[in-house]
Amino acid sequence: MTKLTPVLSAHWDEKDSFTIEGYKRHGGYTASAKALAMDPDAIIQLVKDSGLRGRGGAGFPTGMKWGFIPQGDNREHYLVVNADESEPGTCKDTPLLMANPHVLIEGCIIACHAIRAKHAFIYIRGEVTHVARRLNQAIADAYAAGILGNGIDVVLHIGAGAYICGEETALLDSLEGFRGQPRLRPPFPAIAGLYARPTVVNNVESISAVPAIINNGADWYQSMGTEKSKGTTLYSLSGHVANPGQFEAPLGITLREILDLAGGIRPGHQLKFWTPGGSSTPLFTAEHLDVPLDYEGVAAAGSMLGTKALQIFDETTCVVRAVLRWTEFYKHESCGKCTPCREGTWWLVQILRDLEAG
Repeated sequence: MTKLTPVLSAHWDEKDSFTIEGYKRHGGYTASAKALAMDPDAIIQLVKDSGLRGRGGAGFPTGMKWGFIPQGDNREHYLVVNADESEPGTCKDTPLLMANPHVLIEGCIIACHAIRAKHAFIYIRGEVTHVARRLNQAIADAYAAGILGNGIDVVLHIGAGAYICGEETALLDSLEGFRGQPRLRPPFPAIAGLYARPTVVNNVESISAVPAIINNGADWYQSMGTEKSKGTTLYSLSGHVANPGQFEAPLGITLREILDLAGGIRPGHQLKFWTPGGSSTPLFTAEHLDVPLDYEGVAAAGSMLGTKALQIFDETTCVVRAVLRWTEFYKHESCGKCTPCREGTWWLVQILRDLEAG
């Protein structure tokens, strides 16, 4: 478990990796051609068998989510890809879309065929203009090549930068032109999602993992990771480390192993605390360096794997001030719908400011 396993990131270092030519050079769009010749239910079963779990934070089995869509209902179905990525410290979907946008488009084609949808919507946060431009160009190139537009269409929707729209039902409201606020459930999106039609909402990395599963099979994907957390994933290492960046490795690798690959904590300093999955996950310390970074291992240790955003802090950082900064963000980004969040985050900020002031 010490080696990186580049699947999504295999060709990121090539200067034209984001172009349709660069993608096709390494077998791009062969998986979608193969999938379109398959029975949709067979694709759903293959994704179930692979053990792929949602990479947006919750880790829900992707194939099971697709299977919730009612079949033979003679209604329009939709695929929505969550590319909002607004969690502080989370930075995996943005580099993925910059380096390899076509893998997401190919994943959308396969997923649409599997859930019998004709339309896919990619919802991206408004601040990442450079990523939106690159993804728009990739979509245009896919249409020009005749890959899109033959019964499956992809639309890029640019949000206005609201953190709450990372929550799937708030994202759906925003897509429909309303203020982004979470919906009451039931009904769940699989029954009444976008425009009250059956809808699958998946993260960018979840959909991007599908083409490799189609090409290589469920057994290949199952061979990586741990018993209940299969496959590889992108770990985003940031903060006080020698070489921050994206590390694609099997689920179950430890932070100690990733730090070894990244050259360790910056010289002359030592680890104080770190987040295993973004700023909303309970903090870990040096005693958690050998916790397996999979869904079960991190949960057993008292936190959440989340988006695998490994933010590393050394002894120069005040933990109270760091948590205060995050809490100020959550207070500002609260949609105000639920009292514990609307009032609670405001009070948490007051308490933390008092603690910071001594």
